[in-house]
Amino acid sequence: MTKKRILIITPSRIISRGISAILEEHGGFTVETVLTDLSHENEATVRDSMADIVIVDPVIFDYTSRAKGRSRISDLTDAAVIAAPTVLQGDESAKNYDETISIYDTPAGLISKLRNSLTHSSGKQTADNREELSAREKEILVCVAQGMLNKEIADRYHISIYTVITHRKNITRKTGIKTVAGLTVYALLNNLIDPATME
Repeated sequence: MTKKRILIITPSRIISRGISAILEEHGGFTVETVLTDLSHENEATVRDSMADIVIVDPVIFDYTSRAKGRSRISDLTDAAVIAAPTVLQGDESAKNYDETISIYDTPAGLISKLRNSLTHSSGKQTADNREELSAREKEILVCVAQGMLNKEIADRYHISIYTVITHRKNITRKTGIKTVAGLTVYALLNNLIDPATME
């Protein structure tokens, strides 16, 4: 049986080592990467990883962006995303994750939640063969259809070029369309752009 790959993002070395030790004892999972934050360099690591599950402490996101933390990771990877909060959260952001683990979970409980997250994540992906584009992905798609370059899109939305590239990869993956012409037709057919605005 192939072990499921885990990527952990937490500033706590105690938490990352504890999870790693439990998974070594119980098999079926292997921790391949541990990151302490989600800097631009680490975003690239997440994007390029082959992780099946990302375990993240929501504390890595500032309070104003915490509710969107899960979607930020989902923009980088198709892996299941599990919250592992080290600080009691006063918000509803944990409900956005595929599963939530606690420092009080037993090892068997942790393994069970990891397995559940894989089922939950794959269930979401198969519920509809074509995943829905996020609001930001639709905005990026419109810009691409209008002939904008990655740098222009990045400047318009105050994001990095790497984030634009990630959004474009996600758009291609979700739509199955690789060409700008094809994406333009998709945008027209889905009423994302007005045909009258096209040259």
